[in-house]
Amino acid sequence: MKVSLIPERCIACGLCQTYSDVFDYHDDGIVKFAHTEDLTAELPDDKDTLLAVKSCPTKALIVD
Repeated sequence: MKVSLIPERCIACGLCQTYSDVFDYHDDGIVKFAHTEDLTAELPDDKDTLLAVKSCPTKALIVD
């Protein structure tokens, strides 16, 4: 699945990293992917990643 990040929407709540280790944070707490600086990544279909995307309260993570 293709996942995109919208850093401007991120409030650094920490839910995405709690649910899936594909997400990490910059020093200021804003979401990023753990293994790339890109804002879009092709990720394997994974229930934990999907839960992380669906749980984001500000919709800073989206599945394209």
